[in-house]
Amino acid sequence: MDKKNILAGISHGDINGIGYEVIIKALSDPMIYDICTPVVYGSPKVAAYHRKALNINNFSFNNIRSVEEAHARKSNMINCLDDNTRVELGKSTAHGGEAALISLERAVSDLKSGKIDVLITAPIDKHNVQSDKFQFRGHTEYLKSKAGADEVLMFMIGESMRIGFVTGHVPLSKVPEMITREVIARKIKLMNNSLITDFGIRKPKIAVLGLNPHAGDNSLLGTEEAEIITPSVEEAQKEGILAFGPFPADGFFGAGLFAKFDGILSMYHDQGLSPFKALSFDTGVNFTAGLPFVRTSPVHGTAFAIAGKGEASESSFRQALYLACDIFRNRQLHAEISKNPLKHQDVEIHSDRIDELPPDIFNGEVQL
Repeated sequence: MDKKNILAGISHGDINGIGYEVIIKALSDPMIYDICTPVVYGSPKVAAYHRKALNINNFSFNNIRSVEEAHARKSNMINCLDDNTRVELGKSTAHGGEAALISLERAVSDLKSGKIDVLITAPIDKHNVQSDKFQFRGHTEYLKSKAGADEVLMFMIGESMRIGFVTGHVPLSKVPEMITREVIARKIKLMNNSLITDFGIRKPKIAVLGLNPHAGDNSLLGTEEAEIITPSVEEAQKEGILAFGPFPADGFFGAGLFAKFDGILSMYHDQGLSPFKALSFDTGVNFTAGLPFVRTSPVHGTAFAIAGKGEASESSFRQALYLACDIFRNRQLHAEISKNPLKHQDVEIHSDRIDELPPDIFNGEVQL
């Protein structure tokens, strides 16, 4: 196979949801093969069931036993399930959760061993997937554990904004106790590093949102901004990170300030996801920053209500596939240019020669 192509592993998610529909629709575009070689960890039987339900006759998978057999110009599938697998469209079943976990485990194993380059995860049902092997709130926490990562960031990526979260899948009542200076400082630093390494932004500008209405309104509506969030932002600034805030969330999004920043750090799940999905539900991508490997997913869930009806949009899944490949290349480029960095040189400029210099040299890079 052509090793220049990125090997993109795909876990099939819950077999009773829209996972197979968005996967098949996205991989039906032949341009995909100019970008990557897809390898789906799933079941030919389940795929055939979904193709029949969706009346898709012009697409098929290339069945293989291992990644080494993948064809660079085809959509490949590694069979992870036995022939007794039962599909019940639109239903949350224990078997559906088990099938999702088997696919995920196999894909992560190949990812960690370097057999695939990136992982795109189709949606799972966070309830039926729970078992002795999976006791996590979702993919993000599971992958953090598997990678042994100290800190990860759920990072939602769209055309109009990139937004991460200090707290993720936790009850709102527990959020205030989880908002600490140390946690916020780590999340700001992680977001900054990801924007540089994964997105190629040299000096990212990060907006930090407040926790309370009107960002506390000078501590009238809460003291977390003054006592916790502001000191965390100031600490980041001392380390050379261009972090600003805290901003009141309503005014920040309402006035369109989000367009002026490379990244936004939200305090809790719905504070950031509500405006994000309002603007990017169809094309947004969930990226897990902080992992040693690249993982993305569509922003939607299993959508049991429309499973098998042909109504699901593949746009978010397609963007997840594209973004995973972009980040993989950005990491390679960053590693290459960071390998032998140029030594810092102090430049002396004599005042009598200033008038001979181009006007754009005075941009903060050179000190007189």
